[in-house]
Amino acid sequence: MTILNLTQHKANAAQKHAGVFEPANKAIVEELLTFTTIPSKEDLHRRAKALANVVSKFENHRGSVMIGGAPYLMPYLEDALSEVGCRAVYAFSLRESVEETLEDGTTIKKSVFTHLGFVEA
Repeated sequence: MTILNLTQHKANAAQKHAGVFEPANKAIVEELLTFTTIPSKEDLHRRAKALANVVSKFENHRGSVMIGGAPYLMPYLEDALSEVGCRAVYAFSLRESVEETLEDGTTIKKSVFTHLGFVEA
């Protein structure tokens, strides 16, 4: 199975192993997913349709698409992808907290995300 990565982040090694690949025009995807002002419903529709167009026209992809980002965009994006024959999925990761104590006694706390699979929208 191949899954097009339609998120702002690059796919990690486990996701790549599961079939996730990056779009050739990642910069356009990142631009469409980035909001600097409060979007109107019209803007959300426009961006979702533009992202679906990236998938269907530029990538010629008709399979699964990994999405994620601004929660207020996702329902519009799910619908737009469905209209072009694609299935939206979300990455599912286990989040673990890891603490590391340094020589000077300070502690660094990190979140480690382990990819476990996908959840269909």
